[in-house]
Amino acid sequence: MPDQTLYHLQSLLGIVVLLGFAWAISENRSAFPLRTVLAGLALQLALALLLLKLPAARAGLLSLNAIVNALTGATKAGTAFVFGYVGGAPPPFAIASAGALSNFAFQILPLVIVISALAALLWYWRILPVIVNAFAWILQRIMGVGGAIGLGAAATIVLGMIEAPLLIRPYLSRLTRSELFMLFSVGLATVAGTVFVLYATILEPVIPGALGHILVASVLSLPGALMIGRIMIPGTSPTHAEVAPGFRYRSSMDAIARGTEDGLKLWLGIVAMLLVIVALVALVDIILAPLPHVAGAPLTIERIFGWLFAPVVWLYGIPWSEAATAGSLLGQKTVLNEFVAYLRLASLPHDALDPRARLIMVYAMCGFANFGSVGILIAGVSSLVPERRDEIVPLALRALLSGTMASGLTGCIIGLLPVA
Repeated sequence: MPDQTLYHLQSLLGIVVLLGFAWAISENRSAFPLRTVLAGLALQLALALLLLKLPAARAGLLSLNAIVNALTGATKAGTAFVFGYVGGAPPPFAIASAGALSNFAFQILPLVIVISALAALLWYWRILPVIVNAFAWILQRIMGVGGAIGLGAAATIVLGMIEAPLLIRPYLSRLTRSELFMLFSVGLATVAGTVFVLYATILEPVIPGALGHILVASVLSLPGALMIGRIMIPGTSPTHAEVAPGFRYRSSMDAIARGTEDGLKLWLGIVAMLLVIVALVALVDIILAPLPHVAGAPLTIERIFGWLFAPVVWLYGIPWSEAATAGSLLGQKTVLNEFVAYLRLASLPHDALDPRARLIMVYAMCGFANFGSVGILIAGVSSLVPERRDEIVPLALRALLSGTMASGLTGCIIGLLPVA
């Protein structure tokens, strides 16, 4: 096996290149936010070392698999009751292959509905606001961001890129252009708490302790997104805000009902999105099929993605021999979404990527930065502050790049450390 030190240096080069590229495309290169960059990198490295190298913390992350099993089991009880054998209940007939009864839409995806309802309940009980306010305080003290952005950014990894701005809606019209861009960057560089368990369920067979890694990935990408966002669009005069206001749930039952409704919309969106995306990818492959073979194999959209993104993932610390495979995953994540990319990662042959490369890609793909999410972001935030739509559209499109870079920076951090 090649010297692992070379791969760590490769990841270090990736950090330098990503930060250098963010500075090169900055709107004001003379206003480099040195304090934010140093604080952001220090915070990322400290969190990575604490959560992934400290034995007690690492054991705690691995133990989170019990949460995945509990929520999966509870969800299966509900799907089996509602959908019968399609949802996981014993079939009323003999079957030749048990695996053939596995139903993604009615056995696995309903997790997002249960998690959404649970998150709303925990918010009403004031458990999640305590976590959000604590994280916001840390971001303000360490990275020097304003209270409004601290709240919005911290809430994003719990609630998502559209729900989090609702918490700071009174401040949205007052945010500086730089702060608005940082908020968008965080939204596209992280994933919401409502999908943590879903992704962990998909990845657990190939990534032990997957829930802990997904959680750490979102936490690490948050300061990275603030850092890259401020490099690309520097700004001063932070907008201040106090503790996170609460959603107006009238009771625990109201929180469960409204959380369930929100989760149902998310479930329907994922089902429809998967159906269309798989169909479109198949359509493109059908169109490409008559073309001459390249390197002894037919052209496919997966292979094309691999070639385009191979140099990028190499900077993360992926061996060049595996860069085409990993690049294909990053391409699917960017053009399609991270959900499809995680499904593909979980289905790869065991020897397609080594354990370190798999872990790097889990972190580098843990974000909503894709074209569909940009459209959702524009529509959602524009409805909250329609007077700023002319600013929101170009900033959200540019945040696709900053969000991807921030997630990639997290992948580099993981590649830099001996955590595999």
